[in-house]
Amino acid sequence: MMRTFHFRTLLAGAAFAAMASPAFALDGADLLAKLNAAYATSGVTVSSSNVAVDGSTVTLEGAELKAAGSDKPINLGTVTMDGVEETGDGGYTIETVSFEDVDVSEPDTTVTAKDLAISGVSIPGKIVPGTLDSLMMYESVTTGPINVTAKGKEVFSMSGAEANLSRMDDDAGLEFDATLSDLKADLSSVEDPKTKDALNALGIQSLDGEVTMSGSWELASGKLSVDEYAFDFKDIGRLNLSLAFSGYTLDFLKNMQEALKTAEANPNKEEANAAMGMAMMGLVQQLTFNKASVTFEDASITKRLLDYAGKEQGVTGDQLAQSLKGMVPLMIAQLNMPDLQNQISAAVNTYLDDPKSLTISAQPKDPVPFPMIMGAAMGAPQTIPQVLGVSVTANAE
Repeated sequence: MMRTFHFRTLLAGAAFAAMASPAFALDGADLLAKLNAAYATSGVTVSSSNVAVDGSTVTLEGAELKAAGSDKPINLGTVTMDGVEETGDGGYTIETVSFEDVDVSEPDTTVTAKDLAISGVSIPGKIVPGTLDSLMMYESVTTGPINVTAKGKEVFSMSGAEANLSRMDDDAGLEFDATLSDLKADLSSVEDPKTKDALNALGIQSLDGEVTMSGSWELASGKLSVDEYAFDFKDIGRLNLSLAFSGYTLDFLKNMQEALKTAEANPNKEEANAAMGMAMMGLVQQLTFNKASVTFEDASITKRLLDYAGKEQGVTGDQLAQSLKGMVPLMIAQLNMPDLQNQISAAVNTYLDDPKSLTISAQPKDPVPFPMIMGAAMGAPQTIPQVLGVSVTANAE
């Protein structure tokens, strides 16, 4: 009976040892190969001098990232992937990808960045063209503090950054957002005397704010919508850009990367650049314009600018504002766009009287193919506002 017990124990131990043997370990080389296959659409290649596997942790040593069209790869150092699991289709999921802290010093300048990480990574086992399964996906990218010092003095910093990515229902596309938090820039060390005097007069010795972005991308139509791309700085204002165009499909990206690779392989750089320009011109014609807008919300900078510029001309800020009201119609009359001219004049008058917000938008009734826009620009530029549905407004609620 005792012998039977020992025999069973030995069998169990042997089975456990077999399961833990290298034959059942993660294949780091395969993971890297499939990572690059998923990255192919974006034209990025990741290489490593050594791939080490320890349980569910895969480490890329001496890692480098090279983008298509770039002559010099980016040194990533040691990249650690924790919580790696192989999926049923031969792909991989990774809980966290961690990077070494950045500490780069050049003469008089040092850049540091801490806690760089990507979480919720999924790498497809098989590339399925035209679907999200042809892409490497992630849930979030984060960084800790980033600092830049010049001549021993901190000139830029931010507390951190975060970017998030999520799939739409039925894998119809992606939604994304990003935030750069607590941006601070010290402008007191600006050396140009004229610029320094202007900044002092405007009361701007530093910048303090954040950058935010959000949008979506639809797989079938290739519609890329950037709903918000905002720069918001204390005591200055908030500038928000938005844009939407269609045709930015996976095929479009593939063709663009192939054009970049062809140009990169051509030793005659002048010829390569010319060919690249022609290729890009052809690709742009596949895009369709949907809408765009630029909005500035004032936070006291307009009045300070008027006061400063007025003082330079020997008048008050209010007097300069009144002068601008009269000059703007004369300046834009040369455009030969009566409807837009009236809108601009009305918006400028309203804004200068009470600076709150100013918006320039282009929203055609129907999406406009880029070739039509290019044709109008070359043949009848005065029709562009009608083609794109351009409007200018001020202090809109």
